[in-house]
Amino acid sequence: MFPYSLPITNTLHTPYGSINSFVTTAVNTDQATVESFGDEWTKFNSFSAQDIATAGAEYFDIVTPAMLNTNSTVLDVGCGTGRWSMYVANRAKFIEAVDPSSAVVSAQQLTQAKCTNVRITQASADAIPFANNSFDFVFSLGVLHHIPNTQQAIIDSVSKLKPSGWFLVYLYYNLDNRGVGYKMVFYASTILRLIINKLPATIKLIVADCIAVAVYMPLVLLARTLVKIGWESSAKKMPLYYYVDKNFHIIRNDALDRFGTPLEQRFSKKEIETMLRNAGLSNITFSTNQPYWHAVGQKI
Repeated sequence: MFPYSLPITNTLHTPYGSINSFVTTAVNTDQATVESFGDEWTKFNSFSAQDIATAGAEYFDIVTPAMLNTNSTVLDVGCGTGRWSMYVANRAKFIEAVDPSSAVVSAQQLTQAKCTNVRITQASADAIPFANNSFDFVFSLGVLHHIPNTQQAIIDSVSKLKPSGWFLVYLYYNLDNRGVGYKMVFYASTILRLIINKLPATIKLIVADCIAVAVYMPLVLLARTLVKIGWESSAKKMPLYYYVDKNFHIIRNDALDRFGTPLEQRFSKKEIETMLRNAGLSNITFSTNQPYWHAVGQKI
């Protein structure tokens, strides 16, 4: 375990052990979004081994053994339920997983029974309690676009990386590789999101479940049908094709994430590359596969 570089502000005592907290008045954090994710990951706090393996392989498809291996010390920024740390656990020496929300309790529940090399800590991206230049590999998947200043959050995350170490990130894309029709459908849904994310947590969950059943599933089932009859190229052009091999639990979770999160930013591939270079990364590689966009870069 790495020594903390900041004073502990609180200790959370859970049925699964203690969690050190470094939560303060964060500058680069949207509190409503943090609370929303705390609610979300409390409700969606379990994933099967197959779910984790399938999703993890999608995000880590551009990560080679030279970048991440059993000698690597790893930092997971915005760990949520800890599923990505769990995916990486048998591929790394040790993982420090941090998140500012109450999701850390779910993360400890998920990881501690099976992963002896993962420590969960409550902390935000602008107050990561470890010395700079400490880790061999740092990753943040689906998190930093929910932070007011995404560029600064990337810089803060990369600062914890050793020189020559690697940083893996997934940021929501702005549909820069999609056609006009696809974008029109998406932007129409964004209007709904602006309304739904302001609802009370319980009602928000019910509405998101209704969307999962009435919108996500028909499109997913249609895509699955097209794939079965050999029209996969057509299926890939459909909204929500990404979920063609996902179960309903994942679809419900992502519907809540999409429509229930107060702060969401989206970036083009070019904008993401610029932010990564501004943080001191080179040798940047983008995956050509969904989810868009995830990329890995090396600290100069």
